Amino acid sequence: MRINKYVALATGISRRAADAAIAAGQVELNGRKPAAGADVTDTDVVTYNGVALKHHAPLLTIMLNKPAGYIVSRNGQGGRTIYELLPPAYDRLKPVGRLDKDSCGLLLLTNDGNLAQELTHPSRQKTKIYEITLNKPLEPLHRQMISDHGITLDDGVSKLQLDRPIEGDDFHWTIAMHEGRNRQIRRTFESLGYAVTRLHRTHFGPYALHNLESGHTTEV
Repeated sequence: MRINKYVALATGISRRAADAAIAAGQVELNGRKPAAGADVTDTDVVTYNGVALKHHAPLLTIMLNKPAGYIVSRNGQGGRTIYELLPPAYDRLKPVGRLDKDSCGLLLLTNDGNLAQELTHPSRQKTKIYEITLNKPLEPLHRQMISDHGITLDDGVSKLQLDRPIEGDDFHWTIAMHEGRNRQIRRTFESLGYAVTRLHRTHFGPYALHNLESGHTTEV
């Protein structure tokens, strides 16, 4: 990285101001005054007015349309992981929440800890929307139970907002929820005798998948 960019990112000053500081002798690279176009590596020591600088990577958030069959982890334990889908530039990003191996759709990854906290803390109540397919039609009574009273699971009550995207089709449903407990949607339907054969997340808070192709990423 060029030293003017390094100084700008580490101090918050503009790149033009960093150039001026370098020209004025306020910046040193490994104890010496650097050339204007000098490059900085991870092992170099850069000081500004005698204070050592530490560069923090620019904040970055991406959206991945996760295919089914990939594990949201760096260690796949023999399986494929989402990091196999990412370009090297995104390798240090961390997932915001999870999608289980068999689920697909919108997954956010970021190096912004504040954003991750904002999206995942229970008090923030961020809406997540999923499209699901069931192995058999959902009975009206079960729909009412899930929507009105919730289903008691071993970790608490699960209450989901259900909408039928196609009138008369009781296999396919759109689900809105604010929680994010482990496999909550699947466990809710399993407790009533259904299997979720497809689970696809389309929205997470203000982020929407739109037309992003499966396995592809975009910066947000």
